[in-house]
Amino acid sequence: MRHGKIKTRLNRTSSHRAALMRNMASSLIEFERIETTLPKARVLRSYIERLITLGKSDTTARRRIAFSRLRSKNATSKLFKDLGPRFIDRPGGYVRIIKTGYRAGDASALGLIEFVAKEEKKS
Repeated sequence: MRHGKIKTRLNRTSSHRAALMRNMASSLIEFERIETTLPKARVLRSYIERLITLGKSDTTARRRIAFSRLRSKNATSKLFKDLGPRFIDRPGGYVRIIKTGYRAGDASALGLIEFVAKEEKKS
């Protein structure tokens, strides 16, 4: 049985994998679009979708949980001020992965991961 098994290990130790997800999630929240390899993007999708769901309701407990997973004050505040309210009516599927080609050095598949709903420009 696969109880408690993660999706993929990405050839890293658990602490390295956790740091990688923390770093990539913070970058995605900050820049709203990043380019990475497809396996990393697929793992990041489930990680970031759980964080967006946390960001929909702004409570102290949820902010503490999000901060413990992101370890970045700027990313946590943007998650609760911008991203959570943006996806309040959406039941899931907050990010998309677009295949962009292959890396020149090792021919690894690359993809662009970005948020689905764009921020509206206020005039």
